[in-house]
Amino acid sequence: MFKKLHFYFLISSAFISINAAAQDAVSYQLPPKEIADLLLAKPTPGVSIDDRAEWILFSERNSYPSVEELAMPEYRIAGLRLNPNNYSPSRITYINNFSLKNIKADKTFPVTGLPAPLYASNISWNPSQNKIAFTNTTQKGVDLYIIDIATKKATKTNKAFLNVVLGSGLTWLNDNTIIYRAVTKPATSAPIKPLMPKGPTVQQNLGKAAPSPTYQDLIKSPYDEQLFEFYGTSQLVKNTGGVEMPIGKPAIYSSVSLSPDKTFMLIETIRKPFSYLVTANGFPSTVTVTDLTGKAVKVLAELPSAEGTPSGYDNMQNLPRGFDWRDDEPATIIWSKPLDSGLIKKNVPFHDAVYSLSAPFSGTEKELFKTQTRFRGVQWGDANLALVMEGLRSKQTSKVSRYNPTTGALEELYSRNQTDAYGNPGTPVTTKNKYGRSVIHTIDNGTKLLMNNTVGSSDKGDLPFLAKFDLATKKNEIIWRSAEGTFEYVSDVIDPEKLVLLTRKESQKLVPNYYIKNLVLRVADRPVTAFSNPYPSLDGVVKEKISYKRSDGVDLTGDLYLPKGYNKEKDGLLPTIIWAYPREFNSAADAAQIRGSKDKFTTISWGSPIYWVTRGYAVLDNAEMPIVAKDGKKPNDTFIDQLSLNAEAAINKLSDLGVGDRKRMAVGGHSYGAFMTANLLAHTNLFAAGIARSGAYNRTLTPFGFQNEERTYWQAPQLYYEMSPFSYADKIKTPLLLIHGDSDDNTGTFPINSERLFAAIKGAGGTVRFVFLPYEAHGYRGKENILHALWEQDQWLEKYVKNKK
Repeated sequence: MFKKLHFYFLISSAFISINAAAQDAVSYQLPPKEIADLLLAKPTPGVSIDDRAEWILFSERNSYPSVEELAMPEYRIAGLRLNPNNYSPSRITYINNFSLKNIKADKTFPVTGLPAPLYASNISWNPSQNKIAFTNTTQKGVDLYIIDIATKKATKTNKAFLNVVLGSGLTWLNDNTIIYRAVTKPATSAPIKPLMPKGPTVQQNLGKAAPSPTYQDLIKSPYDEQLFEFYGTSQLVKNTGGVEMPIGKPAIYSSVSLSPDKTFMLIETIRKPFSYLVTANGFPSTVTVTDLTGKAVKVLAELPSAEGTPSGYDNMQNLPRGFDWRDDEPATIIWSKPLDSGLIKKNVPFHDAVYSLSAPFSGTEKELFKTQTRFRGVQWGDANLALVMEGLRSKQTSKVSRYNPTTGALEELYSRNQTDAYGNPGTPVTTKNKYGRSVIHTIDNGTKLLMNNTVGSSDKGDLPFLAKFDLATKKNEIIWRSAEGTFEYVSDVIDPEKLVLLTRKESQKLVPNYYIKNLVLRVADRPVTAFSNPYPSLDGVVKEKISYKRSDGVDLTGDLYLPKGYNKEKDGLLPTIIWAYPREFNSAADAAQIRGSKDKFTTISWGSPIYWVTRGYAVLDNAEMPIVAKDGKKPNDTFIDQLSLNAEAAINKLSDLGVGDRKRMAVGGHSYGAFMTANLLAHTNLFAAGIARSGAYNRTLTPFGFQNEERTYWQAPQLYYEMSPFSYADKIKTPLLLIHGDSDDNTGTFPINSERLFAAIKGAGGTVRFVFLPYEAHGYRGKENILHALWEQDQWLEKYVKNKK
């Protein structure tokens, strides 16, 4: 575990020059104290509240694990990362303490009986919400604990360790019985890798197109296949009061769900052959309905590998998909199937059909309805009401229709562009039906829906709202909205008839906390939490939402942070950081919409640029970098030009405000934001330095599409070349700091991207530094790694931006 004294001894060692010509023998370094204190501030506890708003479960977490914890044994197979010693994922942020609060009594209680140390996850309330299940991970295995709210005590209830490699799968059968997956063999009996393989690893394709995204951690050998089968295999278990009863036979269970009446199970099991091109989610599988003993009642589908999926975001295999239970009936399965052979460009009146089959599953499937675009799901209400979602990712469209399950009538309620934040009416409020399933709740004698929008984008910034949607007029009437100057959203509707709400409220000065609000009685809000400010050092930092326009007329916004006590007349222009992440839009109007709120309380994650406002920088965070479709072309056809327009507009605005020094501007981003950064340095001279973390810089390494670009490399080779900053590495003369986790697990951002871009810039004589963080995935977690990455960024900014000569 992390040795604090030893770590600080390393940090206090001699300062290592950042100007080394080749590699630096750098031990872990600490950033300035003001940055380190912000990172290591104790996080606000997680909150889970029962449906009646009687009890709150507080979940406390440490800020970050040590790198030593990340270095524990790990297998990377089938798109999974697992700990071979305990049948669990190897990268989880664990809970290290629980407490319970009675809201009415306004009293908090510790939970006794917790194991020490506690590494908890997978919280699940029972149907009556008087017990809470959670898993605790040890070095040897995963245990199941139950918290009894009456006694405030946690009790271990399993005998066999749980297998949570393919998901926790905790399912309450009733208030005292829980179903989960258990291990079948001790981890010590895992297959041993032979020194002498049976032969080479061979793959082949016999003329069938099999495009595939650039997944990481795939199966690479017969030995990997053995490991996946060993760790993926589990035994379904029914546990009642600590007595375990096996259900069926061991298998590789990818999903298990109970029917609403809890008499059947919908089970998907993975079968061979395992794929070397896709992750476990795309392996061949069998979808079966069983009874509660595990006996097969109906085999619904034998699904092949996903390798044959056609390229293109709305294309799919010509197979049934999306098997699920209908929430408003005892035991009815629904699923969909394409009517266009899986090819969205086929000219047909309907692209998908949705079917159902009810218990005892011996009859013929029934067609429920067809959709004009891709079916995305159903939200069930009752025998007369359900909402059908459909849309197209390629066109950024979505549509919601009213479906009457009794008559079969399907009527559009509203449609919009997915990027149209202002036009989002919200999400229907649900209630529990007699089966304990969440279904749509109607009000005003069934004529209206209660719609909750927890973002509430508007031309005044994000202002969440609660509304009534009239099913006849198809109009949304807002009945409550967050007051300007605050950001408050409805976390839960406790009583939809009396309009009793649980809200989470914050402002620039108000720490986020939860309140009970009554819209009918309109009494004063009752606070139910009292979290304190974890970042007192940010008091006095000024935050504002700024708006500006790029030269082609597209409106842009960003969140501007200015240092505490800053006076532009007295202090002059500041060194500035612009941090962003590009997004594609088919509509210029949507791109111009205001997103975010100036009234949110400032919180800081490991990857935030806001740290540097404490170091005397102006920080423009969430700077809009829209890439908009123009003149009938696709957005990326003018990607570089639009990036430049966005950056120029931001710099001009900061300069016009009299706060940003045009000569001391830095640009940075993570992932696609890193890709943006490298491109801006390759094609403009706008910045003094750049910071690019965990990006993809050579698009030929993602030949079957990337981000929202669905054209393949062979369809648009020039586009792939021009959008790759690697192609212009010899033009990158602005100092660039590259940071990447050596265990990046994100699709497309293989670490070789940073390795090769560094080598290219170095070979061309540019100024570049490459920091390879051990054991880090796409998002960084290790305490020492994050602190060191912050030090690296601070050093880079101080040298090449603040003190630029």
